[in-house]
Parts: sequence; C-alpha cells; structure tokens
Amino acid sequence: MDSIMERPMVDGNGGTIGRSKSDQLPPAPASASTAQSLSRTASAETVLSTADVTSLSRKSSFGKRSASGGSGAGGNSHGRSHIRKSRSAQLKLDMEDLVSSGAALSRASSASLGFSFTFTGFTPPPRDMMSSAELAPFSDDDVDLEAADTTRRKSLMAEPTLPIYLKFSEVKYRVAVKGTPREILSGISGSASPGEVLAMMGPSGSGKTTLLSMLGGRATAADGCISYNDEPFGKSLKRRIGFVTQDDVLFTHLTVKETLTYAALLRLPRTMTREQKKERAMDIIYELGLERCQDTMIGGSFVRGVSGGERKRVCIGNEIIINPSLLFLDEPTSGLDSTTALRIVQLLHDIAETGKTVITTIHQPSSRLFHKFDKLILLGRGSLLYFGKTAEAMPYFSSIGCNPLIAMNPAEFLLDLANGNTNDVSVPSELDDKVHMENQNLQDTNSKINLRPSAQDVHEYLVDAYEHRVAYKEKKKLLAPLPISDDMKATITSSKREWGTNWCQQYSILFCRGLKERRHDYLSWMRITQVIATSIILGLLWWHSDPTTPKGLQDQAGLLFFIAVFWGFFPVFTAIFTFPQERAMLNKERAADMYKLSAYFLARTTSDLPLDLFLPVIFMVIVYFMAGLKASAMRFFLSMLTVFLSIIAAQGLGLAIGATLLDIKKATTLASVTVMTFMLAGGFFVKRVPPFISWLRYLSFNYHTYRLLLKVQYDPVPDILMTSVPLDNGVTEVGALVAMIIGYRVLAYLSLRRVKASNG
Repeated sequence: MDSIMERPMVDGNGGTIGRSKSDQLPPAPASASTAQSLSRTASAETVLSTADVTSLSRKSSFGKRSASGGSGAGGNSHGRSHIRKSRSAQLKLDMEDLVSSGAALSRASSASLGFSFTFTGFTPPPRDMMSSAELAPFSDDDVDLEAADTTRRKSLMAEPTLPIYLKFSEVKYRVAVKGTPREILSGISGSASPGEVLAMMGPSGSGKTTLLSMLGGRATAADGCISYNDEPFGKSLKRRIGFVTQDDVLFTHLTVKETLTYAALLRLPRTMTREQKKERAMDIIYELGLERCQDTMIGGSFVRGVSGGERKRVCIGNEIIINPSLLFLDEPTSGLDSTTALRIVQLLHDIAETGKTVITTIHQPSSRLFHKFDKLILLGRGSLLYFGKTAEAMPYFSSIGCNPLIAMNPAEFLLDLANGNTNDVSVPSELDDKVHMENQNLQDTNSKINLRPSAQDVHEYLVDAYEHRVAYKEKKKLLAPLPISDDMKATITSSKREWGTNWCQQYSILFCRGLKERRHDYLSWMRITQVIATSIILGLLWWHSDPTTPKGLQDQAGLLFFIAVFWGFFPVFTAIFTFPQERAMLNKERAADMYKLSAYFLARTTSDLPLDLFLPVIFMVIVYFMAGLKASAMRFFLSMLTVFLSIIAAQGLGLAIGATLLDIKKATTLASVTVMTFMLAGGFFVKRVPPFISWLRYLSFNYHTYRLLLKVQYDPVPDILMTSVPLDNGVTEVGALVAMIIGYRVLAYLSLRRVKASNG
C-alpha cells in the first residue's frame, strides 16, 4: 500500500514496536555498529541474509495472492487467517535459527523506551539487513498486510524492462495564432535516465504540457533533437511508452476491475494467455491499492463512482500494466489533497526505482512532494530557467542573488520567480541596478517610477543567468556517449508497429466492452419509460382502427408513417453522440496502439445493435396489437424487420454526421435539418413532389420504410394510399435501405480515418 501509516506491532515479550513509512526523518549519521543496533531495534532484532530476504518476499507475495483469490468475505478471511499462521510459524522458525544473543537485549530496550523509528518505505536496504517492513514480528492474531502489499508491489514493479535514456536539445515549438507564428517553447534542453523522476514545473501557459507531449511522441517539434537511447522516435516505441493525460479519460460505467482487465487484454503481448492477462490486471489492482474499490464504477459528472485519487491511480494503472520503459504523466496530482498527492508521487518514485524513466509535469507541489523529485525543469514563458538536480535548485538561485525573505515552500518560491513576482524575494544587485537606471530615465520624462523590477526584467535576468552559468555544462553532458550497447539501441529503431492482439481478438474485446459500457444508457429506466409511454399513447389513439373504411385506412397509414418517422428520428440522435463523446478516448487509445481503427469502428457500431433493437420489439408488440393491424405472424415479423432496417440505416446516418463533424452542436443542427427534409420527402405529406427536387425522396429512409410498411400491411396497396411511384414487390426499397446501411457507415469510417490522419 502506498499510504503513509503507523501501526504498533507486538513482540514476543509484550512490548510494542512503532513502525511507519515516511520520508520525513533523514537517517542520522552513526557508526556501523550503532546503525546496525538501531535497525535491529526498529525491525524486531532480526538480521537475515539476502537469500532469506528473497525467500520471505516470495512467501509474502504468494500469501497475499492466495488471500485475494478467494470469493466473498468469508473466503478472504479464511485465507488471511491461514496466511497469518503459516507466515508466523515460518518467521518463528527463522528467528530461532538466526536471532543473535544481542537481539533479546535490543527487544527489551525497545519495549522499555517505547521508541518509534521512522524509515523510508522503499529505500533499498543494505545487503546484510532487511527493511523494517519485512522484519517486523508476526503473531498468530495479527499480520502486517501493508508489508505484504509492499512486497507484492516491489516484485511486480521489478520486472525486467528495456532502459531508455531520454535526451532533448534545443527543442522549439511554434503555433500559428491568426496567421502569426507564436513560439511556445524556445530552446529547451535536458535529459532523463532510468531510475529518475524528472519534474517539469512552471506557471500556467509556460509550455509544460507541450514539452511533455513532444517527449512522449504525441507532438512534433518545430526544431531541436529528441533521442531515445541516441535514436529518433519510432513506431515500435509506442509499446514501451506510458502516457497519463491530465484529464482522466475513462469509461464512466465500467468498474475499476473491468477497466484494467480490458486494458490488459488489449495491450499485453500475444505471448501471454487470456488468464495471464487477467491475473496481471489483478496484480496491478493490488499494486495500486485499489482492491477495496475494484468492483466500483469509475463514475463521472452524473454517476457516482470512485474518488479522484482512485481514478488517477486507475489511469496510471492503465499505463504501467504494460511495464513501460518511459512513463509520462501530465499533472497527476491536480485536484488531489496533499496526502493523496504524496501517495501518487511515492508510487512514481517506486516505479522509477525499478529502472524506468518517469517524467511528469507538476503545477504547485507541496514541500514534501518537491523534495521527492530527482531532477527539475523550471519553465517560464516557454524558456528554460533551470534544469538540474532538485536538491541543487535552491543553492543555484541563491548563487544568482534570489533568496526567499520569509520561510516558504521551495516550489512556491520557484513559481514566484517564474512568474516574475519578486515580493518576499531578494532582488539581485544586477537587476536592482537595472531598475534604478530605468527609474532615472523615467524621472527625466516625469513618468511613473517602479521601485521593483517588472516581470519581463525578472524573466530576462533568469534566462541570461541560466545560459551563462549552467546551460553549457548541461549541453556538454548531453554529448557524452550513453553506457549502452548497440544492440540495445537497435531494439527501438524498428518502424513496425507491434499489436498486442490480432484483429479478431481486438474486435471481440471491444464488442464486449461496448456492451457493458452502454447498457446503462440504452436500457435506462428513462429511455424504457419513454418508449413504453409513447407506444401506449399510440395504441390508445389508434385503438382497434378499422381498415375497411377509407377513413380508417388513412388513419392506419398515418400510424405507419409515424412509426417510420419515429424509428428514423430516434436512432439518428442517439448515434450522433457516439464519436464526439468518445473522441478523447479514441485518441488516447489509438496513440498507444491498443487496436486498429477498423476493429474499433466495427465493434462500436455492432455492439449498439442488440441494444438498439431491444426497445423497438417492445414498441411494436404494444402498438401492433392495440392499433388492430393485420393479426398475422408473417406480417408482424415482416413489419418488425422493416423497422429494424430503418433503425440501422438511420443509425448509420447519425454515425456519419457525428464522425464527420465531431462536434455535438454542429452535428445536432445538421441532423435536425436532414431528418426534417427526409421526413417531408417521405411520401406522406406531399404526394406530388416537383421533379427538380423529387430525387430527395430516394435518399430518405423514411420514404422507403413507409412504402415497405404499406406493402406488408396491404397487398395490393389501395389506390387511396398509392404514392406517386407504384409499389412493386419491395425489393427496391430493401435494396435502398441496405445501401444506406453500408454507405453511411463507410462514410463514417473514412471520416474517422481523415481525422486521425490530420491529427497525426
């Protein structure tokens, strides 16, 4: 668990040993014997060999897995009780063989003094000693589940991965604002190595997210060089990069377990079986401390779900599930309280310790968070103000004459400087002299005098100071050769994409995910009530209508036309929102090469069909028999089939409009005009359409659906209902609807292709 907690443990003599996981107390300098004695006191007087440590770690991990694998609370309780006893017995045997004679004295001293020592939870221990989390005593009545989770997390994160050294030099980025190029980044240089956490700080609009996107391969730099193991970015790198966006892009109605399971099935390599992928998802759940909310929906604005910290950990889990070599995160602590933010940053530190390169943007961290970063990039107005070790940031700014005048968070101090705010900050003598010279000139012109330097003056001073004092040293380091072999460099130069699953597997996984996600919306009580209420009202209005009279015949024809319009209008405005709402998710998953666009499109369109065709069945059963339509099984099923064809064709139109515009307001406006035009040209309101606009009716699915319903109910169709074009056997109308079903979907797919190509 990545939480910070302190739990007293009971030793054999009844004393308590305080144990906690924290980074607040630095280790005090002491001799080797003193340090060993203190460590023994805090960790229950046990000193084991490296082999014993590995054995104990594996037992703890296996025990935790067994406990989590049971079903129900009773199974878990029984499993944990068994783990307590087995692990306690094993540790007692180990202690009897390995505890030295000084251990008893150490334990007695700890019990009498009641000291609680604080250790860093994830700092690698010396070879001859174990961390306090692994050496705490166990009794038959209690077990440190936190230590078991920590052991499990370490073993999972320690999986081998390709180390990637990231370098970037003189990176620039420009955008066109009203035809005028504007420079967002101006010559940013730096590096990040495996095992390091690099933080990018700066005020809003300083270019943090832009730089992160370019380093992660999501954007192309206008100028400069970005290399990965001294090689340029290639498509094969996508499988080794995890990118956590600032916004939590997740499906609202999927649970935490389902979200991570689908990500594992899509992203993990083909060499793993389906069961191994599901097991990996469960490992990530325990790794991130999400086991308590694994069956809770993610939630959103109108759906209650997990908390903000848990949602952010799910987003991180989606990326670390592939064991990436590079992990990019865009403000992972935004909107979180300080304790939850500390857990997230500690998790990033744990991930980096296993040989991964972690790069994150951070908005305004607390002092505890600030000191956990290994390297720091400070940006201001797109320029580099500092790059180097985090511990050396304050001494550097002190060396150029910038010191806080009051006690403050180092991050706040740096952000004030990046914003050009010199309140509560000492002004360097060079900058002060410049301000005095400007004031002298202002006095001559009787202008208003500024006693403090402007934000622009501060920015220019910081940029010049970094260029003259630090930049040349860092650029020299970037030219140094990397300590890696040519074979390791060659592994990332391949331009071939690597898919975790084949096309059929992608389709089946996305189909199942689509059904689970959208069943809550399609089968909501509001929508079911809407359809049932409408069908009952129609049935009452056309109650047992009599088709033997001309008036009754025209009434039934009006009902059939309303059915054609209703089940043409309803699916269009449902399908319009499909791609605009999932645009962020599609971009995110396609950028990670989770699946092919064709597999997503087909799965997305076909997974809606079972849900779209459920409500029409209820509607037709109620209306058909209440209105007194032809009581024949053949006619009923043919009418149902005609409505199904109309729904699928209308859905295709909605998909095409939504995929073409990808804007809900524009798509809704266009769909309203289109559906109204198709309805008016449907052959009921105007039977004699002028020739120059008569071609519109052949594009209207309402027109073809209405003619088919007339053909099914009345064969031959009476002259009073005959449209301008004579009815034949209905093959023309069926062929037109099938052509619309295919044509609209092809148009939607090509529109998505075009949008993807333009984004690329």
